[in-house]
Amino acid sequence: MARFNENPFAEEANVNPFANTGGAARGSTVDIPLDSAKDLKKKEKELQAREADLRRREQEVKRREEALAGAGVLVEERNWPPFCPIIHHDIANEIPIHLQRMQYVAFTTLLGLAGCLLWNFLATTCVWIKGGDPGAWFFALIYLFGIPSAYFLWYRPLYRAMRTDSALKFGWFFLCYAIHIVFCVLAAASPPFVFRGHSLTGFLNAIDLIGWNSIIGIFFFVGAAFFSVESLISIWVIQQVFSYFRGSGKAAEMKKQAARSTINAAI
Repeated sequence: MARFNENPFAEEANVNPFANTGGAARGSTVDIPLDSAKDLKKKEKELQAREADLRRREQEVKRREEALAGAGVLVEERNWPPFCPIIHHDIANEIPIHLQRMQYVAFTTLLGLAGCLLWNFLATTCVWIKGGDPGAWFFALIYLFGIPSAYFLWYRPLYRAMRTDSALKFGWFFLCYAIHIVFCVLAAASPPFVFRGHSLTGFLNAIDLIGWNSIIGIFFFVGAAFFSVESLISIWVIQQVFSYFRGSGKAAEMKKQAARSTINAAI
């Protein structure tokens, strides 16, 4: 019964909930390690130094670009193809509107040549697998180097000629593009006295192979059609570019430049 005699309303013992029962005593200071503050200052200085170095490099790059632009050297950033940029190509922003159609079609002939040579390599590989001449396959492999050669020899000169209106670049384009057209026409026919064996998918080789293997013969006929279409489009391109070249007065300018260079060489 003793527990019923306890007064539930009796005052409890004074207990200070804010009393510091453990840890540091009241009034004691908390020490902040000086090493952490020093590390922060050190990192801040390093970041500032890196930022200053980046700014210095950006200024150097800008000065070089300005110097190259002043010297007439074009700074070209690789942007095509988008998934793996290997060349600079921006017709919409760098080529005048009235010349963009010609440039796009010329670019189509570059891609078309790449397609023709890749198909040619595939067809000649099939011939080699079936027991054909390995030398012809090796020549077909060499022809693949015509893809980068075409870009550097005639497409890029045309691109720069359209952009800068340079008569000399137009002249170089006409020379190399004419060779390109001759090659495509001969490849479409593939006469045996010009090319070794069945190294090109022309009509004559297709006729020769259709009786030996019908599937490979069809492959060669398709390749011959590709080269024929490439030849026709390329002829249209050179006609259009030459018409613009003559109409813009670049032909006369090129003659003057050639005469001037001849006089300078003689002097």
